[in-house]
Amino acid sequence: GPLMDGIEAVMGWLGEQTLDLLPADMPLLRGLVQDGLFGGVAGVLVFLPQILILFLFIAILEDVGYMSRAAFLMDKLMSRFGLSGKSFIPLLSSFACNVPAIMGARVIEDRNTRLTTIFLAPFMSCSARLPVYALMIGAFVPETRLLGFIELQGLVLFAMYWVGVVFAIPTALLLKRGILKSKATPFIMELPSYKLPAWKNVARTLWDKGFSFVRRAGTIILSVSIIVWVLCTFPRDEAIDARYEPELAQAEAIAGEEARAEAVAEIEGRQAGEQFRQSYLARAGQAIEPVFVPLGWDWRIGVAAIASFPAREVVIGVMGTIFNITDADEESEPLKKVLHEARRDDGTPLFSLAVGLSIMVFFALCCQCAATLAIMRRETNSWRWPAASFLYMTGLAYVAAWATFHVARALGA
Repeated sequence: GPLMDGIEAVMGWLGEQTLDLLPADMPLLRGLVQDGLFGGVAGVLVFLPQILILFLFIAILEDVGYMSRAAFLMDKLMSRFGLSGKSFIPLLSSFACNVPAIMGARVIEDRNTRLTTIFLAPFMSCSARLPVYALMIGAFVPETRLLGFIELQGLVLFAMYWVGVVFAIPTALLLKRGILKSKATPFIMELPSYKLPAWKNVARTLWDKGFSFVRRAGTIILSVSIIVWVLCTFPRDEAIDARYEPELAQAEAIAGEEARAEAVAEIEGRQAGEQFRQSYLARAGQAIEPVFVPLGWDWRIGVAAIASFPAREVVIGVMGTIFNITDADEESEPLKKVLHEARRDDGTPLFSLAVGLSIMVFFALCCQCAATLAIMRRETNSWRWPAASFLYMTGLAYVAAWATFHVARALGA
């Protein structure tokens, strides 16, 4: 949204201003500050608008007296899956962002119901998954219509949002009948009279929620971002940098600021891609490539998925780096083109509709978000639940992506 884009723009501007104060001959320090430090801080602050907006409406609805009525109306349906009527708002808000949704589960008094709600929240497709969907659908799903009026691309996007819901329902039933079994109890609640909200209470709630998120979850997100930056950056091969120095010098001599900037960016993109392909993270991806092969992936797609652990949308930038595309996003035509042209070692195309569907299903189900796991740990006061969520959802995503790839390929996709 505009607020999130604004925060990213401000953090990017601050990063550029800070870089001007650092020596030009210290690229690693500059990279740490810009990508690791400021990138990590932006990864924390970018969630604040969604958190504050969600809790603004929750606080207003609670103060007005409507929240109790909404919970009462939804309780009969939600109780069939081991949930409460109070689970409805957190799960609905998960489609925007899982982090505030998990924090919103605090209103649920019953421990088992609250834990079930927290465990199910990451199944809902948050806004961070949308760039992955947009890139894969735009690149590999044809622009055709079914029955003359249903757009295939829109139908696939709609289906991706239902994937998580479809898998969340049996998961809720398993939890209800297993470790989070709870007795069915009558839903008794005093319905307060409607009244105008007390804005002082609303403001205090927003401050407490926002500050708590930045202080507790923010430290984990920042740490993970820096660790991933280190794995993507080291070791550095000085021979690669030396090989590109003459090209960069020639590009710097080009007349015309715009042409010069484009030439430098293109060369730096190839240089960054070559450095990344021999980094610790890339080497790890190459070592465990056999794990990704059943999904139709090679090590490049696998590394992009691993590197996106701090935040799912990072996968787009990592793919851009791997395939030598600078400033890549989900609408980048050069990135879509290079994905179509990418080849495996045997010369066959790396990407296809089946591979694209496999990637989307994997990201729809996996819990690739450090912020979500961090806030889950804080809300449950234990690492057991985030660890269980990560392992369960990753395993589920792997199996579903494997099935999607092979079924789609059998159907000729």
